[in-house]
Amino acid sequence: MTKNRRALGAIATGVLAAGTLVSTPATASTTSQSAVCSMRLGSITPSGDHTQQTITATPSAGARQVGPKDLYPDGKAHLPTAVRTELVVPAGEERTGLAVVGVQLYGTSYITDGTGTAIVPGTLKQTLVGGGWDDLHKYVELSRSNAYSLINQFTDGLIARWTVTSSGWRYYTTFGGFKAVKTMTLIGQGSTYDTFLATTNGGALYTVKVQTGSGKPVVTKVRTSTWQSFETLIAEKCGNYGTLLLGIDKDTGSGYLYAVGHANGAATVIKGLGKVPTTFPATDSYFRYYTAGTNLTGA
Repeated sequence: MTKNRRALGAIATGVLAAGTLVSTPATASTTSQSAVCSMRLGSITPSGDHTQQTITATPSAGARQVGPKDLYPDGKAHLPTAVRTELVVPAGEERTGLAVVGVQLYGTSYITDGTGTAIVPGTLKQTLVGGGWDDLHKYVELSRSNAYSLINQFTDGLIARWTVTSSGWRYYTTFGGFKAVKTMTLIGQGSTYDTFLATTNGGALYTVKVQTGSGKPVVTKVRTSTWQSFETLIAEKCGNYGTLLLGIDKDTGSGYLYAVGHANGAATVIKGLGKVPTTFPATDSYFRYYTAGTNLTGA
């Protein structure tokens, strides 16, 4: 634990630039609201490229586009956060996010041309946040003003939180007791808390509500079993208070969609929407693109 704390401490000095299943854990019915929901799925490939693909709740999958290419060295980039997008004039968009390259965390930003798969020359920026991002880290995400990591400690599992300011990452805090967590995804961004949906190695599904100020996380069981197959969860806003959830099983290259109602413990409504008709390469690291100003409201 001491070794990992020292490594993580280096991050606070950095500066940040500018989300085998046999049957679904719920019914296969859809609602009219979830049927119109979609997510813009992205990934980092082993070649260091970005990809993008539209996944809809029907379920359906649009064509997978590759590019921009060669953003990162081959085989080095993983653990991406969600990527913020904002339209620019006359065409294209600005994209900003975080990713680990080797054992260092970088902020990446660039502007695309009208194709969406090529970078406007001179706009790519890679800014070092800090080091110490070794294999103990299983997940990283950036919310409104906080950054989070799930860390597989030697004797425990931690959720780490930093407050992100214009001058760097501050107020490093850790919360123990999360060793059983396999993966997680952000589903709610409140003014005083962030909420994650987390699966355990044993297959349970929980919400983890982390106060953005003081106070310990509030952990609430949502389901008791059948969620252990997913290595990755990606969540997108669906309706006013719901979530479109994609679970990716890298062992089979399969993805399953769920319409998740506003988080309410065991009473949370979860409806299986079915298997997504596309393949999810196990060697990719997945994230979501989101529009600037959009907040998740699933909890």
